[in-house]
Amino acid sequence: MNKYKLGAIMHLNRDNGQTLSDYLGIARQTFSNKINGTRGAEFTQREIRLIKERYKLSAKDIDEIFFEENVS
Repeated sequence: MNKYKLGAIMHLNRDNGQTLSDYLGIARQTFSNKINGTRGAEFTQREIRLIKERYKLSAKDIDEIFFEENVS
């Protein structure tokens, strides 16, 4: 997951972890675990769809954020 790209999109839309977690209907800590990949947490298909709709993201954007491996 590319949390930096999602974070940039959130920032451009004046969102933060709390506002997006509220929109998704999940706890702020759960959102944090998902964006940081901790405790085995991952975004569900429903949550990815909601994020796509909220920010009007393309399929390419979704792939880059949620499905490409980050190489360091």
